[in-house]
Amino acid sequence: MSSVLTRCMSKDGSARILIINSTDIVNDAIKIHMLSPTAAAALGRTLTAASLIGVMLKNKTDSVTVSFRGDGACGKIITVSDYYGNVRGYIERPQVDLPSKAKGKLDVASAVGKGTLCIIRDTGEKEPYVGISPIVSGEIAEDITSYFASSEQIPTVCGLGVLVDTDHTCKAAGGFMIQLLPGADEEFICRLEKRVECLKSVSSYFDSGKENIDILYEILGDIEFDVFDQSQVDYLCTCSRQKVSSMLCSLPNDELDDMIKENKSINVGCQFCDKQYTFTSKEIEEIKNNK
Repeated sequence: MSSVLTRCMSKDGSARILIINSTDIVNDAIKIHMLSPTAAAALGRTLTAASLIGVMLKNKTDSVTVSFRGDGACGKIITVSDYYGNVRGYIERPQVDLPSKAKGKLDVASAVGKGTLCIIRDTGEKEPYVGISPIVSGEIAEDITSYFASSEQIPTVCGLGVLVDTDHTCKAAGGFMIQLLPGADEEFICRLEKRVECLKSVSSYFDSGKENIDILYEILGDIEFDVFDQSQVDYLCTCSRQKVSSMLCSLPNDELDDMIKENKSINVGCQFCDKQYTFTSKEIEEIKNNK
């Protein structure tokens, strides 16, 4: 199954509004990486944020990488989204789990820790755009909001939530992002600020079973909006044998020689989807000779 992402604009043109039900994406990530509940929440929120940022890319060949490099128990988190919002991701310690906080809330902040949030947009130019900001809370949504304010000077409201069930599957997940556009109306800003103060737990909106647009009505209240489009997005890895072969080709010859001397097959795994690619010593020798 696919997750659903909806793009909207406020009626007066003051803000763009994005919302995604990412439950299926998070469940795919849980299956691939065998995630603990805390790791599922941390990676799931980051995948959701990456998808929302991805659909703001300008060209179909663009991609964006959202990574958290904190000192918390889960280690680094790396996610990648394409122009359509399809995502893939990796968490360094997928089995880490921490005691829950009050009311059974997963302690994502401690799992992430302090460090840096990095967002890289690859637009095909010689140098990608790189933005870096400190991790302010480790809760992911607050860090994304802070990043856009400090690194890109775009006032942003971001909400992310992952609800993990007792069987460790994802019961509900999703997120929204509201970004003010140049010339945003002051009255609109005031109304939006009041609505933000009334927000419930983000995962509870998606656990209700409501469609994205109905959830937006709850979030925005009397703020009117127009729906731009709605699309299906997936956990989608782009790895291939050819890409792994190219990676091996980039290794120094002495490393390839060592692999050839071993006269054994090697397995190269993809961090994003856990797929294994096997290369014989003869194939490695061919890769080296064709460099």
